[in-house]
Amino acid sequence: MLMSFRSVLVTFTALLVLAITPAHATDNHEYAKGEYAIISDGLAPNKRLSLASHGEGELGDGNFHVWLMAEPAHRKIMALADISSDNNLDTGPDAYHAQWSADSRRVAVSFRRGRHEVQLNIYDIDGRRAHLISGPTLFKDVTSRDIGPQEDVRSSTSEITWTGPSRFKLLERYLIKTSDSDFMRMLGRYGRISSKEADGAIFAEFAAEADCEILPGNRYRIVDLRVAEFIQ
Repeated sequence: MLMSFRSVLVTFTALLVLAITPAHATDNHEYAKGEYAIISDGLAPNKRLSLASHGEGELGDGNFHVWLMAEPAHRKIMALADISSDNNLDTGPDAYHAQWSADSRRVAVSFRRGRHEVQLNIYDIDGRRAHLISGPTLFKDVTSRDIGPQEDVRSSTSEITWTGPSRFKLLERYLIKTSDSDFMRMLGRYGRISSKEADGAIFAEFAAEADCEILPGNRYRIVDLRVAEFIQ
């Protein structure tokens, strides 16, 4: 099941965009002892921080984490919350994608938690701590529930654009195969049928975007929700 909450943080002038469509192959990496491999775009703009992955075993899936590192010494600071062996599909460093804010105070990390499930975490880097800021996905805000195991997510995209010190625009798109006759009614104007199968199953598109606001207590709220452009 997809996460009902994702991490979000404040950035002041940076534009942050994450658009991920999962591939099918699994990317595994056998880490050498003491190897902490910098993930894709993991080096911060200030060159004093980075994000690096490390795991154990032949597939790297034992005790896997993505770590906040001090550079250039490449010294561990702390493991990022909500990325571990319990919720990842890939272990190769290039399968984890970072996007830092210009001031190196904030970073977004995207990765696959399943074959067709992309998780987006965003962290506020405060000294030697990385804090998650959470809030509802747009899908849950529209439907009042998470995507369930009976629904086959074929692709997913998440994009974040920062519009001010405590405001951002969030975009979500999904392509979901389902046999639930009430699914389109639940999506309402945020959904449309892309195609139909002979057995009655449908491919449903979900597209929504929202203006969001950061609140105290490491959370955000949706201020204005609207239908996004359908692309399928």
